[in-house]
Amino acid sequence: MVASKELTDDVRLAHVMADDADSISMSRFKAQDLRIKTKPDSTPVTEADTAVEESIRRTLSRTRPRDAVHGEEMQDTGESNRRWIIDPIDGTANYLRGVPVWATLIALEIDGQIAASVVSAPALGRRWWASLEGGAYTGRSILNATQIHTSRVSQLSDASLSYASINGWVESGRGQGFVDLMRECWRSRGYGDFWSYMLVAEGAVDIACEPELALYDMAALDIIVREAGGRFTSIDGEPGPYHGNALATNGLLHDIVLERLRPSEAG
Repeated sequence: MVASKELTDDVRLAHVMADDADSISMSRFKAQDLRIKTKPDSTPVTEADTAVEESIRRTLSRTRPRDAVHGEEMQDTGESNRRWIIDPIDGTANYLRGVPVWATLIALEIDGQIAASVVSAPALGRRWWASLEGGAYTGRSILNATQIHTSRVSQLSDASLSYASINGWVESGRGQGFVDLMRECWRSRGYGDFWSYMLVAEGAVDIACEPELALYDMAALDIIVREAGGRFTSIDGEPGPYHGNALATNGLLHDIVLERLRPSEAG
């Protein structure tokens, strides 16, 4: 079991790294001369993505030199039972178009389990964080925080669903099931990326799901949803952020959503 004091120190460090990340990313947000490249997987990366990850890695090399690091933009470093998982800017496509829905995701994995995280969205003026058995919070800082909880909605007909895009669901073979789920829910909106999952944690949305994601997209979101009282699994029901896709709910709706998302020939 991870000591609570250890996690408190790690969460504080994650906030410090998020502060630095916010300063870097906001300084280049909407910059007319923002430098953008296309990665081998055809996704965009900006100079801010790289600069934020470099900043976080520099801090970790000083403060947690024995810890491993896994990030989106750079090679893995270190071998340890403690691993930091970083997405420097989740929502890069929004960032480069001037849409304020993007965030830095910082998670700490200990012994194969996500134990703490911070999600910071400076253009929205929002931040969320959690630690194992420590609850989930939102606020400007640790000293200015409100604990958050998932909703108590128990029927799909009363539920709000958030997603990123339709295309991935069609390609996954679950397209018809996802469309049927949208129709069965009270409301569906494409908030997308990290924000869908933070809205689940806050109780503003009841279901969030995506058919294709990387570990760095999900690690920081997983524990915040769980510590807020929800469930975070793959779309096949496997716990955690390690399976290439995600379903987060308030917990009460989880099993029925898994049933709706089972692949079918018609997907």
